[in-house]
Amino acid sequence: MGYIITLAVFAVFIIALLLFVVGIYNKLVSLKNRYLNSFAQIEVQLKRRHDLIPNLVETVKGYMTHEQETLERVISSRNTAASLLSAASKNPSDASAMTALAGAQGALSSAVGGLMAVMEAYPDLKADSQTTMLQEELTSTENKIAFARQSYNDSVTTYNSYRQSFPPVVLAPMVGHPTDAAFLEFEDSAQIQHAPSASLN
Repeated sequence: MGYIITLAVFAVFIIALLLFVVGIYNKLVSLKNRYLNSFAQIEVQLKRRHDLIPNLVETVKGYMTHEQETLERVISSRNTAASLLSAASKNPSDASAMTALAGAQGALSSAVGGLMAVMEAYPDLKADSQTTMLQEELTSTENKIAFARQSYNDSVTTYNSYRQSFPPVVLAPMVGHPTDAAFLEFEDSAQIQHAPSASLN
């Protein structure tokens, strides 16, 4: 009789332990999916940014015939950023990919900010409705990127905090969550948002 009771207690313990591990696993998956979804929202806005920039360059280049180097820098930075976004979107959990993406987006912001500053020397551009519309769309997109990035980093913080707590920190590597998620840190394009030509009326 005692053997049966011991066996029953042991079985209950094993079941409870399994349910405990499953609960941790399910929460890790849920939190990971949340930050992956948040990154997908950043990706949408960054792709929109990457689509708008060539249109802006194409629109202004007729006015800026002596600024070829500036325009080429913007397009080169845009192409690099788009390529690294594609790489990061395949595995947002890869810290090195996220670091590379952040660096490329920072370089792109700097290049576009430089273009905006140069555009101030061309009064005719301010009167061009297509240019004004593209600048306003770009500014709006920058604001959306900033919001999406904050949401993503908040989700990463929640995931990492749970993963680093005990006992998830012990179990996480065993159930497919070996590392913390990577933050996406880059300046929110102040060069673009604060450029006089790009500001909304």
